[in-house]
Amino acid sequence: MKRKGLIALIAIIIIIVVAILGYFITKISKEKDKEYAIEQINEYKYFVVKEENKYGVINTNGDKIIETKYDNVKIPNPKEGVFFCYNEEKAIVLNEKSEEIFTEYEKVEPLRLKSISSDLMYEKTVLKYNDSNKFGIMDYKGKKLTKAKYDDIDTLQFKEGELLVKEEGKFGIININGATMVKSEFDKIEADKYYSENEGYKDSGYIVSNKTEDGYRYGYVNIEGKQILDTKYNELSRITQIKDKNVYLLVAENGKYGIFKNEKNIVSNEYQSLSYDETNNLLVALKGKRYGVISMEEKEILPYQYISIDITGKYIYAKKNDETISVFDIEGKETNIDPDTAIIKVPNTDYEIYIQTINNKTTYNIYKNQNLMTKNDYSYIEYVSNNNFIACDLNGKLGVIDENDNIKLNFKYSSIQKIEKTKVIQVSNIETKVVEMYSENFEKICEMINSTVEDKNEYIRLKNSESIIYISKEGKLLKNIDILKNNEIFADKKNGKWGFNDVEGNVVVDFKYDLVTEINQYGFAGVKSGDKWGVVNNNGDIIVEPVYTLNSDDPVFIGKYYQVIYGNGEIYYTK
Repeated sequence: MKRKGLIALIAIIIIIVVAILGYFITKISKEKDKEYAIEQINEYKYFVVKEENKYGVINTNGDKIIETKYDNVKIPNPKEGVFFCYNEEKAIVLNEKSEEIFTEYEKVEPLRLKSISSDLMYEKTVLKYNDSNKFGIMDYKGKKLTKAKYDDIDTLQFKEGELLVKEEGKFGIININGATMVKSEFDKIEADKYYSENEGYKDSGYIVSNKTEDGYRYGYVNIEGKQILDTKYNELSRITQIKDKNVYLLVAENGKYGIFKNEKNIVSNEYQSLSYDETNNLLVALKGKRYGVISMEEKEILPYQYISIDITGKYIYAKKNDETISVFDIEGKETNIDPDTAIIKVPNTDYEIYIQTINNKTTYNIYKNQNLMTKNDYSYIEYVSNNNFIACDLNGKLGVIDENDNIKLNFKYSSIQKIEKTKVIQVSNIETKVVEMYSENFEKICEMINSTVEDKNEYIRLKNSESIIYISKEGKLLKNIDILKNNEIFADKKNGKWGFNDVEGNVVVDFKYDLVTEINQYGFAGVKSGDKWGVVNNNGDIIVEPVYTLNSDDPVFIGKYYQVIYGNGEIYYTK
């Protein structure tokens, strides 16, 4: 008996251990399902083609794989051979062999992203399917990721990779793996619009709401799916300027405002308004009928004695009555700074920009360690790089000065800007139509008249009807053979005419054209004679003689077809 009892006890222990392991395995599996990656499309395989007002599909060789016999064609993911072909609102789904697929479902639809204006305007990983008037999601191979259990499925604005689902009249959120992010318990859900450069909107949580007899009441669910604020607030928004993993929420209840840090109420709900100052991490607060300044820990910086408060740069401008303005530092200590002067600190430098307004005239000057550096007045100043400043003179012309007010670029330009994530400065003059490129030290790289400027992934390109110039992100001139690694032939110009050479400099396409494009990633280039465009391939073979009249100096070709951009950034090819 003892032996049997021991065996039974061991069996029970095994069952308990298996159950515990099963629980944790399931939990880990569910947590893993909550992780998702948004597919990045760097290479297209398929394109919509239009002929005689009917649509089909071509591949990268320009071969037609779906005949042009449909009223419309949508390709939600240009890497996948899944094409939605419409005739009179009725859609069939075809693959790259022109075979109908997903016929086992009542209906399959792409999921249109909200507020996206490009040819990539659909969820690129999942499709919506209909079964017995219920909806689910599946991948592009037809694998079901959820059962058809939802009343409806739609995309969630700002959160690609996450979907708004409706169950029994209530909304929730799932991701493209089918994992539940927010339970279906709410009348409305929207993303809180938090954005970071590295993660985009992925760390954006959810503002949720339910309708009551007195209108909607708002709460908050974090990215782990935990509801940290009940749906009881009249207003709720996230302070998106604060860039960390903590969630700062500005809420209003019964007309009184406060702030939560995650689940903790860090600023009590006793203010008529709260305005966040990002530069100094302070709040301008209205209490009763007077304004004051408090910290994010609700420490009083300025008492509630003022009819208006403005924080500019690192100083607080407080108006006690219609005539008296006092200036305080961010610790609340009164200063002797002229109230008509605003001071902007230039981050990561010793510079400050003083903005003074007298008799409705505003002037800018540069200070360093509280010493005036500029000798002249300017109507605008902005730090650009390497102790240099973009400045606008009193005549409205832009130039560049250094910290000692020495002119680095004369005041004759309409626009001066640093190209983001490069060491290149672009300047232009609207009167002469000349674009000039400079290094960070304002050494001239090149100039071009009537040019278009494109910021590519690895280089910057300037082009007009006469020439093409390539510049590295570091500000160095490049040759086309240095950057177009997959090309066999390269555009060149001799004696006023364009043609193509191979990498050794041998002529492949005669120099007889008025303009050409480089060979694109699909292996085709445009050649222009007079006002007509034709097409050559990467071997220099003529695909189409110049017959197309196009309103572009840089058309894109695939085989005998040219690209057209229309509507919300969608594209098709035609001839």
